Formats: sequence, C-alpha cells, structure tokens
Amino acid sequence: MRNNKLGKAKRSALLVFLLVAGLGGGPLSGTWVSAGELGAEPVPKGAQKDIQKDAQTEANERPQRLAVIIDDFGNKMGGTEEMLRLPVKLTVAVMPFLPTTREDATRAHEMGHDVLVHLPMEPKRGRPEWLGPGAIISGMSDEEVRLKVEQAIENVPFAKGINNHMGSKITGDQRIMSVILDVCRERGLFFVDSRTNYRSVAGELSQNKGLPNLENDIFLDDVHSTRHISGQLKKAEELLEKKRACIAIGHVGVGGKLTAQTIKQHIPRLQARGVKFIGISELAHEQVSPGSGPGHPFTLP
Repeated sequence: MRNNKLGKAKRSALLVFLLVAGLGGGPLSGTWVSAGELGAEPVPKGAQKDIQKDAQTEANERPQRLAVIIDDFGNKMGGTEEMLRLPVKLTVAVMPFLPTTREDATRAHEMGHDVLVHLPMEPKRGRPEWLGPGAIISGMSDEEVRLKVEQAIENVPFAKGINNHMGSKITGDQRIMSVILDVCRERGLFFVDSRTNYRSVAGELSQNKGLPNLENDIFLDDVHSTRHISGQLKKAEELLEKKRACIAIGHVGVGGKLTAQTIKQHIPRLQARGVKFIGISELAHEQVSPGSGPGHPFTLP
C-alpha cells in the first residue's frame, strides 16, 4: 500500500513540474511550485526524500563528461587545423579582432564545436603585447569596459560565452568583473573562469547574478611535452571519478600540434572508459537560473 502511495505521489510531482515547465515555454523556464498551489495532491515527506534520492541516483548514473576548451584561436596559430579535426566535441575559444577570428569561429561552429570569446584581460604579470587587441585594462571606466566587451562579442560569431585570456588582475577586480558579467547576462551568454587567479571573484559574482558558475579544473599543456599532457589528462580522469564532470583547458600556438596529437591519442581510451566529450554549454545549461530577482530574466540560447 505504501509503495502505491509513493508511486502516486511521485507521478503527481512529476506532472506538476511538466505542466509548469510547458507553460513556461521550455525546460529552462520551468519553475517548481507546490502541488497544493495547483490543487494537486501534496507530496508526503517520505515521498519527497525518495524523489530526491532518485534524482541523486540519476546524477550518479550520468556518464563522466569532459569539456575541453582550446584557447587562443584567431591568429593562424599552430595546431588550429589539428584541433578542429579532432573526432570529439570541443569548445573553441577565439580571440577577437585578429586575422582569422571570424574564420576560426565560423569553422568551429560548422564542425559542431562550441565557441567562446577568448577575451584579453590585464594580468598581474606578463607582457602587454601578449594581450592582443581589445584588451580589458584595470584603468578603464565602466563604460569603456562595457563597450570593449560588446565589441568583442560582435567580432566573434556564434559565441555562446566568454572566457578570459590571461586576466589574473581583472578576474580579481569586483567592479570590472561585475560589468563584464552584466553584459554576459544581457546577451544570454555565460562566463568561464580560466582560473589564472586563485582569488578570482568571477564565480561568486556569477552566482549572485543568476549566471552559471563555470571554472577551469586543470590546464593540459602548461608544460609542452607529451608526458606532461598525458599526465594532466590522467588527472582529469581522476577528477571525473569524484565530480562526474571536468573542465580542462589546452591551447593552439607553439605547442598546439603536440597538444592536439596527445589528446587524439587518449580519446579512444577515455571513450572506452565511458568518458563523454561535451561542449561547455552543456554544463552551462544545467546551471541556468531564472534570475537573481524579479525583472531580471536570463536564458541561454
């Protein structure tokens, strides 16, 4: 008898959610309301625990997912072709205002990869010439930052979000990051923190603004050697055992071909273990919030 009641309660709760989600226009706009608000049978406390347990079980049964972001596209960098032709889904981060910015972003999109704006931001240390055009500098006003971000978004077609190029100084600056994230929110984009600064404020601000909180877990090629990149991929596997999803960053450029070659060598083994390569937007959609308050809607494309 108790099982029948629990089953009925679960079906009731599911029906309520599906009905409200449908009225809202899609799965990302669904809003939970109590069964009593719609005149449906309330869910007993025991059934609520069972529903939560079922949801946790479903999360644990998801495949291990690896989102590989490849930075520094946009300037005919070494390994560009090899990366784009990898037989898995990637996220391609393209720097704005460079000779092949639009070409690289368009090709990546056409080949099924996610695209990000790889936005140059001032670092604590490093050569200014490494930043590239359109960089965000700490001395800029809010209006100047907003204009730079909007121009960069317009310059990189098919972008679903933004991540930082360098930027250890800017990602720790609450004022400037707030402006950048406001533009992301207005444009229906998300921000991925490359974690070049362990004191970054990007994650906390993203959550406060109702944006997905996404950050890099591991750099694959901070040392340009097959042994190191292979070791970093192994560390990513270990992270997947704990958290079921991992974000890793590699690069095109001087060591781009080596990074692409090493990733390619490990793909069959990773897939045999059940690892699924995904675009970063999949993780963003899972975290999407209807907003941080009334009058602040946010949806991803």
